Amino acid sequence: MDSTENRAASDRAIIAGDPTSELAADFSETARILFAAGSVGDTLRKVLELAVTTIDGCDCAGFFLLEKDVVTSPVHTDPVVDTIDALQHETDEGPCLDAIADRLIFYADDVADDPRWPSFGPQASAAGIRSVLALPLTTNGSLGALNLYARYPAAFGVVDRAKGVILASLAGLAVSAAHSHEDEEFRAANLNAALASREVIGQAQGILMERERVSAAQAFDVLRRASQHLNRKLRDVAQDFVDTGDRPETGQPRSS
Repeated sequence: MDSTENRAASDRAIIAGDPTSELAADFSETARILFAAGSVGDTLRKVLELAVTTIDGCDCAGFFLLEKDVVTSPVHTDPVVDTIDALQHETDEGPCLDAIADRLIFYADDVADDPRWPSFGPQASAAGIRSVLALPLTTNGSLGALNLYARYPAAFGVVDRAKGVILASLAGLAVSAAHSHEDEEFRAANLNAALASREVIGQAQGILMERERVSAAQAFDVLRRASQHLNRKLRDVAQDFVDTGDRPETGQPRSS
């Protein structure tokens, strides 16, 4: 066994015997994966994938996000999550709703007899979920919760809960970063569209100025009136004129 293999084996042994080392390794690897995920949707899905694959007690997972005062469940890993989320909405109680409202971690060893949620708990248990770990997160100024579910009671031990806290913290940062990236791309796309519109409108103005011996303002007014008359965007009217050479209809007689 060479020195590299020896170091790897040693590192594995340290991690296996030391929960702190394990958490540190998880933190680094989780951060690398989440910040490389890309879009907001991809980041959310990657968070849930990591929850199920790296947190031993977690059988399935989902998100609650508060958008315009409405709690949505954009992604999940198992159809049962839809059922449990619907129960929380129907009963207006549950750990995931509380995590958003109070911005605190809520953990239920066994929802079947948890007095905090007397209506939700027994129904969730009947649907096949016994343990729930709900972790609040803030993404791009919006509130949400990462929700981890297990089919057995007392499924999330101390290390699992610590991993969940780390994952939720990194998820909030990664999703906010993905939001910012998408906002930048959206602004860039809008800028490019605006520049393209300005260019084609300028071309149409130039053709009208040359053909009809009018000023730039008069040429633009022709395009504006045509846009209103045809109920089409100014850019589209200008593009048709540039492509076909047919003067756009304004609904008014042309001045001689």
